[in-house]
Amino acid sequence: MFYKLIIASTLFCLSCIASNDIRDLDSFKASFSQVITSNSQNKIEYTGEVFIKKSGKILWKYKTPVVKNVYINNDFAIVDEPELEQAIYTQLESEINIIKLLNGSKKVNDNSYTTNIEDVDYLIKTSKDDDKISYIKYKDKLENNVEIKFSNVVQNGDISDAIFKFTVPDNYDVIRK
Repeated sequence: MFYKLIIASTLFCLSCIASNDIRDLDSFKASFSQVITSNSQNKIEYTGEVFIKKSGKILWKYKTPVVKNVYINNDFAIVDEPELEQAIYTQLESEINIIKLLNGSKKVNDNSYTTNIEDVDYLIKTSKDDDKISYIKYKDKLENNVEIKFSNVVQNGDISDAIFKFTVPDNYDVIRK
């Protein structure tokens, strides 16, 4: 389930980069707080940083409740779990298509956009002050409510490709899915 949430969140963030008034974005980085609420109102909150480049390179650096780094390059993902000393390599079912995402967003009002990706509806909000992406809300395929709030947002800033490279430490187990 965690991997589905990562993929859904990534698709959502890419769709945010692709929104009509902000589609000129080449990169996005921010701190985030992601709250997932189940049908039974159980909540889990993740915090960390996200780095996205229009080329399809993405890095989610989770800091709490556990340290975890999720590297995505188009249709391939690596989940680095330092506390477990393992890396999980996964071929994704489909490539993250930036063009599809660029064409999918619809402006609802001055700072709201909607898009639908793989039968999931997303609401994207931008700040009224500076048009930077402030949060994303959606209900995932498992009926969980997901809200990702962004802070310290930098749009179109320089992000080195080096941050997206993962080298497996010698003491890690490697799992291929």
